[in-house]
Amino acid sequence: MREISTAGELASVADGDALLVWAGQGELGRRARAWYAGDAVAVGIPDLSKHDRLVVRGPMDDLAPLVSQALAELGPSFRPFGEEPVIRELVDRVPELSLRATFGWMETTVVPSHATTAAWLDGDAGVEALLSEASPESYAQPGDSGVLRWAAVTGEAGELLSVAADAWSAPEIGFIAGVATRPDARGQGLSRQVCAFVTAELVKRHGQAALMVHGANEIAVSVYRKLGYTYRAVAAAQM
Repeated sequence: MREISTAGELASVADGDALLVWAGQGELGRRARAWYAGDAVAVGIPDLSKHDRLVVRGPMDDLAPLVSQALAELGPSFRPFGEEPVIRELVDRVPELSLRATFGWMETTVVPSHATTAAWLDGDAGVEALLSEASPESYAQPGDSGVLRWAAVTGEAGELLSVAADAWSAPEIGFIAGVATRPDARGQGLSRQVCAFVTAELVKRHGQAALMVHGANEIAVSVYRKLGYTYRAVAAAQM
């Protein structure tokens, strides 16, 4: 197991994989640590999108011992996270691990051309109340670590109708979270508007954007596909 010390080296070793580059957060040698062994790569970082994560990829003969060594360095709170087939095989190979969750990772380098009235908010007033009503389990919450700013579509009186956050973005990839629309405003394409705006802003700033989504949420996945995102099935394991 050899440690990776720079973002450039990580991007090279990981073949530019957005999932691993995002996990580095531009924090290698500080908050994040990364290693490779053979063709396997692992990036560990605490408190990224609400969890201590160990993002992984590579062939299992290299990856299984690398994950075991990385977890020994980082501690049992770190969750191996990567493409679903890889995580399922990893769970079979490392007895201490069990499958925790499956979901989707979506990414894009496309600037959406969809018309939108969304804009960045000056602060986060009203966001907590909207999330409490529309998406109480949202990982992104106002004031949380890594949650940088909020965008919204607003009504005629300035009330928040649909929101999304720029949260846990890395220098090389922006990240969207906290997407929610007020229940009585759904069915009007407002989530698509706010996501189109934030996606465009993040791609222009970082070169690409990404988000996580429940794979069973076909409506959300369809919206993101129409904005130019591609889908990867991912999973998380835990000790």
